[in-house]
Amino acid sequence: MSEWLTWITDVATQEPAALVSVLASEGSAPRGAGTRMLVSADRLFGTIGGGQLEHRAIEQARAILDLPPGHWRVQDYPLGPLLGQCCGGRVRLLIEHVDPASLDWLTDAAEERVLVSTLTAGGINRHVSAQAAPTALSARGDRPREGMVFAEIIGQRRRPLYLFGAGHVGQAIARHTQPLPFRLAWFDTRPLFETIDGVAIVPEDAITQCVAEAPDDAAMLILTHDHGLDYHLTRATLARGPIAFVGLIGSQTKRARFHSRLERDGLSEAARARLTCPIGVAGVTGKEPDVIAIAALAQLLQLERP
Repeated sequence: MSEWLTWITDVATQEPAALVSVLASEGSAPRGAGTRMLVSADRLFGTIGGGQLEHRAIEQARAILDLPPGHWRVQDYPLGPLLGQCCGGRVRLLIEHVDPASLDWLTDAAEERVLVSTLTAGGINRHVSAQAAPTALSARGDRPREGMVFAEIIGQRRRPLYLFGAGHVGQAIARHTQPLPFRLAWFDTRPLFETIDGVAIVPEDAITQCVAEAPDDAAMLILTHDHGLDYHLTRATLARGPIAFVGLIGSQTKRARFHSRLERDGLSEAARARLTCPIGVAGVTGKEPDVIAIAALAQLLQLERP
């Protein structure tokens, strides 16, 4: 996730702030490489896992704010008795006083790009590259020193999520999607929902075209107000070929009826088997819109990353 880019833009350009980055971890550690938090004199943004590790990191971050912008240091933390944490892992942190004058690279930052960092005596020089290969860093051995160059992927590929239906459950899904690694495309056929931000109102006779235009790594969630429309969308999605996920809201009875109708309409057993209905991780039985939304999104987060 790339919230830290927003934190730097919105906070570190306005007040002194220190960026804490997990360079590497091993064993049982709270968070992995690339995790970041931003620390100012009186505010925190994000987390590197909490506990004594985070407490020590915040202390180091606020201490480095007493030094001029650009200063940095690398700290190693074994997660054992010394920190009162029983994880047994190890974490290597980079702590830096963000220099607002050295943030030109932010304009080039985007999803799935590579950030190249060079440690220098005067600060950390960064640029964004589309070609550099990520560097595998270790949580042990010699600490990174001046002159070291390393690269990392910034941002995260956001899976396209095609959401059909803007009712209560659709709105809950859209609301909970915002901080997650999905890129939402949201559709409904009813003009009464045109005032909801993000919803595209599509005529019913054209909505299956949205299915045809979806990329193969998209996830589909079908939960319209009408079973007939649900069926047309489900059939179009299963008939179009590869797609990462096809989810239909409903009961086991609805699933059985749709399967029978899809078979009569000539869809193969393999195509029908790709339908997930009901949606949501197993064991979550609540019917409240937010409960359904969280269960469905948790199910999508289990998919192999695109």
